[in-house]
Amino acid sequence: MQNENLFLFSFPKMETYHKIQKMNPLNLPPFDIKLKGTPEKQAIYDVLRRKYVALTPEEWVRQHFIHFLISQKHFPQSLLANEVKLQVGNKTLRADSVLYDKNLHPRMIVEYKAPHIQITQKVFEQITAYNSLLHVDYLIVSNGMSHFCCRINYADNAYEFLKDIPDYSEL
Repeated sequence: MQNENLFLFSFPKMETYHKIQKMNPLNLPPFDIKLKGTPEKQAIYDVLRRKYVALTPEEWVRQHFIHFLISQKHFPQSLLANEVKLQVGNKTLRADSVLYDKNLHPRMIVEYKAPHIQITQKVFEQITAYNSLLHVDYLIVSNGMSHFCCRINYADNAYEFLKDIPDYSEL
């Protein structure tokens, strides 16, 4: 189920995008973007990791989405983490973003893709693999243009796609 009208916000001024190499406006609200580097090798400030990271199309989506969760959905910044390491035997995986509860138990996993990457079954298989380790209540997938949020019902071994991402107080 896809709802293209989940997020209807105004985009930042176009001159902002001209300063940012190869990054397009997203279907997410604007935020105060902090960049450094050269036009060929740019970095964007990650408020969760508290450092500048390489500006890639996926990172562009991640930073917009994290700011959306904090500013619009009231998620506590202190309970969010980016690039969370997960260990499966000898293999190390990384969940793009994880929301924890106040007892530091994982509650939500967010998987990001670059805007030109379609959200497919393979993307959902990737996030459910992460969830097999974390057992969260909510999964979100976004490419910055399309966004999907589902709630997991472990009792019925089912999931429900939501029309909107819940506010933190509703989780």
